Amino acid sequence: MLAWLIMAGVNGVVQKATAQEYSLPSSTNQPDLETVDPMSQVTSVSQLKDVQPTDWAFGALQSLVERYGCIAGYPNSTYRGDRALTRYEFAAGLNACLDRVNELIATGTSDIVTREELDKIQKLQSEFAPELANLRGRVDNLEARTAELEANKFSPTSKLSGIVISGVQGRTSNRGDVNPRDGIKDSNDAGTNINVVSQAQIYLTTQFNPRSYLFTGLLYGIGNTDPRFTANNVSRNDFFLGYEFNTNNELIISDLNYHWLVTDNLAVMAGTEGVNMTTAFRGPNRVESAATGPLSYFAQRNPILNMGFGHGGIAVDWQFAKRASLQAIYSSYNPGNPGKGSGLFDGNTTTGVQLLLTPIKTLDLSLYYVNNYSTDGCLLTFVGDECLSANSEPLQTNAVGATVTWQISPKITLGAWGGYTSSYIPGQTGSVETTNYMAFLNFPDLFGRGNLGGIYVGQPPKITSSNLPDGSNVPDLINTGLGRAGGQPGTTTQIEAFYRIRLTDNISITPGIIHIIEPGHTPNNESVTVGILRSTFLF
Repeated sequence: MLAWLIMAGVNGVVQKATAQEYSLPSSTNQPDLETVDPMSQVTSVSQLKDVQPTDWAFGALQSLVERYGCIAGYPNSTYRGDRALTRYEFAAGLNACLDRVNELIATGTSDIVTREELDKIQKLQSEFAPELANLRGRVDNLEARTAELEANKFSPTSKLSGIVISGVQGRTSNRGDVNPRDGIKDSNDAGTNINVVSQAQIYLTTQFNPRSYLFTGLLYGIGNTDPRFTANNVSRNDFFLGYEFNTNNELIISDLNYHWLVTDNLAVMAGTEGVNMTTAFRGPNRVESAATGPLSYFAQRNPILNMGFGHGGIAVDWQFAKRASLQAIYSSYNPGNPGKGSGLFDGNTTTGVQLLLTPIKTLDLSLYYVNNYSTDGCLLTFVGDECLSANSEPLQTNAVGATVTWQISPKITLGAWGGYTSSYIPGQTGSVETTNYMAFLNFPDLFGRGNLGGIYVGQPPKITSSNLPDGSNVPDLINTGLGRAGGQPGTTTQIEAFYRIRLTDNISITPGIIHIIEPGHTPNNESVTVGILRSTFLF
């Protein structure tokens, strides 16, 4: 009787052996096996919802389930009794049931198995001995191959993501005191036409293991905001947008860096592209983003943290306490040109460190120090006064700053930052100093979930004093062309307001306005108002 019952019930047992233990392929004319673990041992035939009392093998299944406990089904409580099976599958099921019978005998329940059934069991064991031996050999081989694969596995998983940003902007007509800067408005802004600036980025994250991945980014940018004036010695980048990066009709590599979680509290990033303070330092302003945050480049973060515009280098992030972390970086603007005064160690280089504190859940504070060497006197912050030596002399710069944000309520966040730089020409006397600041309010979920409002008011970097050797001071070079000591005569104030509207989980539009008072730190420059409509698609 038991031999017949085994033949009728082996199909259910084989699913557990095949799908879970051995990972053997099913035949092409059979339905795919479940990818999750089979259901546990059933205790009643009624648990198998596709087995009916009218089925010809119902009695056999009932006996195997309730008498011998020798049947397992699929996770959806089906048995699939009409499937064909191979001799190997039958051998596997037979072996499982024999093990169960031996277990019953060993535990003192031998009265369940009769002498007649034991004789048939021995006959089946003898008849299927070659298949059982072959099956055991195949299992041993599979186990050995599995162990080898686990020891030497290399199966990275890559995920694709991306951002597409397109913005339409235009600014009001204005006149400026340009050349020389002598209190007379002598030039019209020639770049007031409405134009479009777009940027597309594709990212590939390749996960090697749970603690490391390779990050690759491709960037294509079209358009840029036109300069206000074309005369010499004008202030630069009064209207630089956060998503403005013209690649001259070329697709460029924007990111190529490797991330490794060394310990649970220490991470390392190294690469040839995309290694800079923007990517390596955690920002206390949690809405910082050129795609979904403020519109202007100045409003993204303290310009000190953009200094050097690093491409390649190494960075570390150490979470040394529950509410405190330390980030550090060494980066180069052009690491691929060693020996030409622009490489990883002999060109524009930046070293920075940031202490990030969260003393309470609603308060974030960061303190940072940056040391930069520029071969041409430009700090590459792209806002305000960034070129600090009039004749492109090299500069060594030390900078300090701080940013704080306070979440007053779930709907309101107040923040501010301030920064100071001091630069000198190596081997010469004198220095040039700049300051910058910003105060801001963020309004998450304003008038709807996923929306964001923001108001930002600040002063872009301004030369407050410059006493480099005569002929090297920027403010007086703009005034008289002589480059004598002194600071900027005026102070630029930028006021920005925007409202991001979430259309879907992946699409948003952001209308905004920027008003700039005394652009270029020049008292007689007319104020400028810029209107912007940014659209963003994330995938």
